[in-house]
Amino acid sequence: MSSAYLLNEHESVTIFREYLRIPTVHPNVDYSECVKFLERQAQRLGLSLKVFYMASEKPVVIITWIGQKPELSSLLLTSHMDVVPVYPEKWTYDPFSAHKDESGNIYARGAQDMKCVGIQYLETIKKYITEKLKLKRTIHICFTPDEEIGSKFGMAKFVTTLEFAELNVGFALDEGIATPLEVFDVYYCERTSWYLTITCTGQTGHGSILHENTAGEKLQYVINKFMNWREHEKTKLQNSDLELGDVTTINLTMINGGCQMNVVPTDLSVTFDIRLAIDIDIKKMKKTVEEWCRNAGPGVHVQFKDNPICVRPTKIDNTNPWWIAFKNECDKMDMKINTSIFPAGTDSKFIRNVGIPCLGFSPMNKTKTLLHDHNEFLNEKTFIRGLDIYYNIIKGLASV
Repeated sequence: MSSAYLLNEHESVTIFREYLRIPTVHPNVDYSECVKFLERQAQRLGLSLKVFYMASEKPVVIITWIGQKPELSSLLLTSHMDVVPVYPEKWTYDPFSAHKDESGNIYARGAQDMKCVGIQYLETIKKYITEKLKLKRTIHICFTPDEEIGSKFGMAKFVTTLEFAELNVGFALDEGIATPLEVFDVYYCERTSWYLTITCTGQTGHGSILHENTAGEKLQYVINKFMNWREHEKTKLQNSDLELGDVTTINLTMINGGCQMNVVPTDLSVTFDIRLAIDIDIKKMKKTVEEWCRNAGPGVHVQFKDNPICVRPTKIDNTNPWWIAFKNECDKMDMKINTSIFPAGTDSKFIRNVGIPCLGFSPMNKTKTLLHDHNEFLNEKTFIRGLDIYYNIIKGLASV
């Protein structure tokens, strides 16, 4: 790439690429460089920065721009600092080099998910400050750790603290997903993440004998029940106008057990990753799974992982002034939006679960969806257009 091209690079893009080069990658993330980077950004903008530790080396960074009426509830713009692992041999360019090709595509882990959004928030506030614009509500820009591994010491913990309560948040924006379509997706809810492991125990013995009551027979019964459920949901999705977030997904993710090729195992276990549609009664579904275990035979039991959070949807109607403001700004920009249920999991669920309305939105349309994929990239023009989009949306929300 020519040096002239780089010299003409938009300042916000340069900062974005600097952020992408910080390898906040799992496992064993070191957030120290990220915090230093954000401290420099806060100093550049003349804004206050606070760091709260949810556990050792698990920082939540808050950068604040005080509004004209700080007594009003604030606007929270949240993003996460961490990114998922990479397989460098599968990438065209070093995944932490933030390489920009001649088309303006910036390749890096986190380019879409979701370091772009964090910088767009900051650069939007910078533009307000440069223009000497004054907005009514205080805005907090939040950077959290460990979103990609469940947020146990990130947003999940932060929303329970006095420090979060003191932010007096009235509404929040969080991440969305890139879409190859013209329309922008806006997420008002997400499915319930439900993880469970079923262990089947039975008669052991030599592999040459047809033993009764084996763990394998019971495991087959259990797996068939879940796969039949999975097929039902696939059919529902394929034969309707529903989107992925509208149905339940069931995926077998782990099978464990056995000690030797010619020994019938005493126990076998299977783990499922289930994302329950928002109309599913989790208590009834739990009883159904327990019944499947009983019917599989003696010695079969289920372990439910953690306590699933049944997310409360954010209202997207005229009863919600935040939604009205968001949609009005989109309409003014002639943006086509599609309201959906987020198919995966984000920090939004923890925010909604404490009663704060939240929308998931990333201004990345006409963009191949590459979060968690090899060669993740975002085009600089899409990034820059996102600044203009956020400029209007955030201004509208902070003026509610």
